[in-house]
Amino acid sequence: MSPIDRSQLENSLYQLVVETSTNLPADVRQAIRAARLREDAATRSALAMGTIAQNIDMAADDALPICQDTGMPTFFVHTPVGTNQLHVKEAIRNAIARATRDGKLRPNSVDSLTGANTGDNLGAGTPVMHFEQWERDFIEVKLILKGGGCENKNIQYALPMELPGLGKAGRDLDGVRKCILHAVHQAQGQGCSAGFIGVCVGGDRTSGYEGAKEQLLRSVDDTNPDPRLAELEAYVMDKANQLGIGTMGFGGEITLLGCKIGVQNRLPASFFVSVAYNCWAYRRLGMLIDATSGAILDWQYRVPAKEAQPMVELTGKVGSGRQVTLEAPISEAQIRELRVGDVVTIKGMMHTGRDAIHAYLMTHDAPVSLEGGVLYHCGPVAVKGEHGWKILAAGPTTSIREEPYQADVIKKFGLRAIIGKGGMGAKTLKALQEHGAVYLNAIGGAAQYYARCVDQVEGVDLMEFGIPEAMWHLRVHDFQAIVTMDAHGNSLHQQVESTSADKLTQFAEPVFKK
Repeated sequence: MSPIDRSQLENSLYQLVVETSTNLPADVRQAIRAARLREDAATRSALAMGTIAQNIDMAADDALPICQDTGMPTFFVHTPVGTNQLHVKEAIRNAIARATRDGKLRPNSVDSLTGANTGDNLGAGTPVMHFEQWERDFIEVKLILKGGGCENKNIQYALPMELPGLGKAGRDLDGVRKCILHAVHQAQGQGCSAGFIGVCVGGDRTSGYEGAKEQLLRSVDDTNPDPRLAELEAYVMDKANQLGIGTMGFGGEITLLGCKIGVQNRLPASFFVSVAYNCWAYRRLGMLIDATSGAILDWQYRVPAKEAQPMVELTGKVGSGRQVTLEAPISEAQIRELRVGDVVTIKGMMHTGRDAIHAYLMTHDAPVSLEGGVLYHCGPVAVKGEHGWKILAAGPTTSIREEPYQADVIKKFGLRAIIGKGGMGAKTLKALQEHGAVYLNAIGGAAQYYARCVDQVEGVDLMEFGIPEAMWHLRVHDFQAIVTMDAHGNSLHQQVESTSADKLTQFAEPVFKK
């Protein structure tokens, strides 16, 4: 076999990375479109789904990241016998670095010991690449961009075990059923529901998770060739959507958009059920590549952006509750007037802060005054041009990671509003009540929707933490989010988790015979 044209191969792979980050596949679009039709138009979940639909259109139109968390690039590659896989790996790495420089990927590769961001998405274990040879004469490359928020909701079970609300899960198909339902319930809104799950029954701890992710390569509308697993997939889709978790965990009819289950042989001593949870921003595409020229032969899953049916007409709304506009500095009296369900529009200044910032603020002063201010759990995609920094994507990150810090940060700096996704815990809820602050839930993954609310980057501090973890000072307009935790001790997240836990118990009785 002739050597592959490495320059053309890199260009082809660059197109794959950009398209995967910015344009959702056809089957995912259809699943989201169908889900919108099933939600009651008056609910928070339906309105959140509408914002998601707007965001999908915006990202595809401008070829910008659908979600600011462009995830861990994971490649599944088949090559013909004789293809130099080292050349393919080099082309993948070059394509990833190039896409990061161009703002199509957020720099996400962080040294686990020092915390330093490499800045180009390259490093030990990044990107992830799985290679296999096959007998065909072309190269197949499939790419999944799976963000940290949904990656954190992956879960693995070792059967037999007791599951809250479901009882004993044994080493049989019924035990697997219980694990999957529990996996959906534990994700709540923190994984940017409504989501998709890939499941692997069996294997070992490592191969089980890999097999679960490989199930996410299946088309949303396919049918499992194993009739037992096909029946289980249909069952899960039906029952999971009866839990009432809904989009973003707001409550609603649609919690799960897809369920794919595979099976591997296992050791006699082990029975693992591994679940890979993927958010609604289900970014995976594939392509077939000529093994000599490196040119694209065909795409998989893809509908070109210019041919895609628009998801929704722009409405500019993310909620139907009482509408309130806030501008920092915000008073305690203004906050005490807010209740769960109110829609807040922020204008003026807000500041970003994720994991590194919260840890820093515990022992240092803030670089700017946060008194009466708004702190946004966000790690944007940002690029620097001749006129300064520009925010290309700016959706919320999962807030629960900041639970160990948030109450102390609110008290220390006099914050009035925290914006994120997925809600926070009891310690933060108590601090909101004691100090007169509020938690606002933005729509997870809606990175283009919120980036368009940013008028200007007024500054950035602590860049030594890397672009996602730095503190950005943003001037915004019409930035809308929903009050889900107020200063009166009320939490929509607690309510939905409690009611969905009650509903989960109805599925405790056996369904599948041994």
